[in-house]
Amino acid sequence: MSLDFLGNLERTHLCGTLRAADAGKPVVVMGWVNRRRDHGNLIFLDLRDRSGICQVVLDRELTPEGHVRGEQVRPEYVVAAVGKVRLRAADAINPKMETGEIEIEATELRVLNDARLAPFSPAEDAIQNEEVRLKYRYVDMRRAEMQRNFRLRHEITRAIRESLSKQGFLEIETPILTKSTPEGARDFLVPSRVHAGEFYALPQSPQIFKQILMISGFDRYFQIARCFRDEDQRADRQLEFTQVDLEMSFPRREHVFGVVEKFLSAAFAAAGVALPTPFPRMTYDESMRRFGSDKPDLRLPGLTDVRPAFTNDALATLQIDPALPVVALRIPGVGELSRKEREDNHPLFDQKKGAKFIDDFKRLAKSFPESAAKVRELTSAAEADFVIVVAGDPAHHIKASDTKFEGRLSEREINVYAAAGNFRTELAKKYADRHGAFRVTEETVEAAHAHGGANAIDGAIDGSRAFHPIWIVDFPMFEYELASAKWVPAHHPFTAPYEADMANLVSDPASVRADCYDLAMNGLELGSGSIRIHRKDVQQQIFASLGISDDEARKRFGFFLDALEYGTPPHGGIALGLDRIVMLLAGAPNMREVVAFPKTAKAIDLMAEAPTTVTEQQLRELHLRVALKS
Repeated sequence: MSLDFLGNLERTHLCGTLRAADAGKPVVVMGWVNRRRDHGNLIFLDLRDRSGICQVVLDRELTPEGHVRGEQVRPEYVVAAVGKVRLRAADAINPKMETGEIEIEATELRVLNDARLAPFSPAEDAIQNEEVRLKYRYVDMRRAEMQRNFRLRHEITRAIRESLSKQGFLEIETPILTKSTPEGARDFLVPSRVHAGEFYALPQSPQIFKQILMISGFDRYFQIARCFRDEDQRADRQLEFTQVDLEMSFPRREHVFGVVEKFLSAAFAAAGVALPTPFPRMTYDESMRRFGSDKPDLRLPGLTDVRPAFTNDALATLQIDPALPVVALRIPGVGELSRKEREDNHPLFDQKKGAKFIDDFKRLAKSFPESAAKVRELTSAAEADFVIVVAGDPAHHIKASDTKFEGRLSEREINVYAAAGNFRTELAKKYADRHGAFRVTEETVEAAHAHGGANAIDGAIDGSRAFHPIWIVDFPMFEYELASAKWVPAHHPFTAPYEADMANLVSDPASVRADCYDLAMNGLELGSGSIRIHRKDVQQQIFASLGISDDEARKRFGFFLDALEYGTPPHGGIALGLDRIVMLLAGAPNMREVVAFPKTAKAIDLMAEAPTTVTEQQLRELHLRVALKS
């Protein structure tokens, strides 16, 4: 079949924009053939572009040549249709299409390109084989769902840019090729051709550069920044990702919160979602106690302290450590699980955390009826709710610190809470639909509000339109690493400690709180930020408390330490994951649905077939030799 040239033909309308009010207008539409139906003298083409679909009619009597071309086209051929908009007959209106009241009576059809038979059709609602989708990503992204996701991403990004610009922020780009300054994940290294044996690194974040922009006097900076981390892939993590990065001078953390809440509200409004402000706040310790996580999902009931339900004798019989927390979690509407279901759930529980669980509530009620009744009372559990008790295991010895600080959780306590929190979210995902669990009712919403969010169940775990942001504050400044027998930063080493805790930096690092904050929503960490260290003497103290020598600090961060000596203002900021924000608003199960060209779980680009080997000539130019492990 011969193909046509576009010539002087110009598109007048997008396919999905035509309506009944356009009846009688001459139009030229262009796009892909979504479906073709041949009814003899009439051929119907569903023509698709990024705006949607419209129906083109080729009548043999009106346009014999166009009808012949219509007989030749197949799905995914690229065509241009010239004609006039007309109203459909009343019995032919398609209420499922936005353009369902009209069709285009074509007078000419140009076939601009043909197409091979694709392994799947963009007309399909869902494609099960994700690897095939990623291999033929250019076909996959023609699907209506993917088109919606990327229009949504554009609108969200535009709203964020506009909001930050109105708040006085300047968009400034920072380097992609920079120095390796490890920030907790592996760097991607880029060998230098000009400087043999030396390497650039791709940025894990613009952290140091945005702080230098504050030293440079720009006061308010932001960037839609590309970042790179050589770490394992997950549903909410890619090797390369995009973050909304910002920094501001002379702030308190409340100023940062206000800026973020304003631009996030604008972003959610662009997706048709009202996001009430201000967002609630919770300390790290409180979040761990109530939810077993520092990124709590407020849609689900929290953890309940049920230690008062058990006598010391009962704890001894159940082999529960009385010195550690005893908490219960409930999954609404699930009911009792069968023995097989309980056994299937055992792998979800992380025994390495030194915790144990009691999920056979009938057995507990038989042996300790008063304890079981008290647990149900404390958790407000109905008969249809599944209840599980999580506690410390005295027989399971783990390498963890027993050190207890006034008002703070010990590492062993955190381990128990974290085990319960992990089980809580995994079970909720697994049983979200069973017996209508987590469906919104007036009673659950009222209960959530009455408890200040502690027992919120305002939506389902499986992608409902209920969004619950929360600021987590007062994180510990340091964590003790047993393997290296030293304190390491819980966040990056440029985070400022609380002024009241400065005296304990060297003598008592475990008691020091960081002036940092995370923003979580529906069980995802959206972003992390802090007030920064703006004085060189304090920065050197932090390095010293981390066991970083002056020579090592000079080698890794010398240019930044120099910059701190030239009038650095107090400053702080945050970075939020744009991909995660879009994923939440799109209701997508993973980031690959909202990233144009993502990698697989094995970090492979199936479409571009990357990574690949390179030629010996390329390696020689970069002064490299590959030595594979046998």
